[in-house]
Amino acid sequence: MPHTHPVRVYYEDTDFSGAVYHASYLRFMERARTEFLRALGVEQGAAMAGVGAEKFAFVVRSMQIDWLRPARMDDQLVVETRLEKLGAAAIDLNQRALRGDELLVEAKVRIACVVDGRAARIPAGVRGKLAP
Repeated sequence: MPHTHPVRVYYEDTDFSGAVYHASYLRFMERARTEFLRALGVEQGAAMAGVGAEKFAFVVRSMQIDWLRPARMDDQLVVETRLEKLGAAAIDLNQRALRGDELLVEAKVRIACVVDGRAARIPAGVRGKLAP
């Protein structure tokens, strides 16, 4: 089952036409990825500070996104995040923004593990939390 994160569309998320501005979906998906990791016990703030384990961060390496239908102010959306592939230093995710059963946006996202700005293997403790 995918992780789900609810999102309400606010005025600040929309463009002049009243539709959600395309870049707003990137923020929605970033929050959903953070909550996906948090639900698995991976606290990104603590990891970036090196609290309790290795110091590391996840960064977006690539994203392919399809905008299919617009959302509008006051819509209640759900962003689903599903782990597709766990690699040695990167994670492939599928993210979808839905309004009810209606698919609005779909993205394939690769996040990479970095240490001091350089690619690194995902720490074993984190891999254990992500492995199915």
